[in-house]
Amino acid sequence: MLYMIIERFRDKDPIPVYRRFRDRGRLAPEGLRYVSSWIDEKLAVCFQIMETADRGLLDEWTDHWSDIVEFEIFPVISSKEAAEAIAPRL
Repeated sequence: MLYMIIERFRDKDPIPVYRRFRDRGRLAPEGLRYVSSWIDEKLAVCFQIMETADRGLLDEWTDHWSDIVEFEIFPVISSKEAAEAIAPRL
């Protein structure tokens, strides 16, 4: 399952996040795969796609960052999958 993670850096400060990432890596548990990410131009919000079959791994991962990042997590499907799901109702 794919998940869209919206990360808001606490106090809109990216420095602690990038410092921890530099020093310790992504801190993702085995079974949680990073797909891609984008950062807003103000360097305050990150939009990230992660993949896992175990939703609990996302909680484990966010626990490593929750002191400096606020998270919103959304299960997502591709546009192609959405079109296929809706096609019978068109």
